[in-house]
Amino acid sequence: MSDVPVPEEKLSYRLITGPDDRTFCERISTALAEGYVLHGSPAATFNGNAVIVAQALILPAAIASADAAVATAVEDLEAGDDLEFDGEGHA
Repeated sequence: MSDVPVPEEKLSYRLITGPDDRTFCERISTALAEGYVLHGSPAATFNGNAVIVAQALILPAAIASADAAVATAVEDLEAGDDLEFDGEGHA
């Protein structure tokens, strides 16, 4: 057996939160260097002591893969003319 650690799979979506300081900015910068891109606008709030910020990030390759899977599923549904709803399921 090998003692080499297995690299952790990157999440396709991350929400980084923390005080609005240099450390937070470094965490965002590191994620950007790892291939993540900003998703949406940052959010900020004041907790009585400090400004707390949040920024969503996405991994474009993972999102593209998920989008392709959804597109394929939609095409499969549209092609299935003989599909009938049996009255069960979740909305």
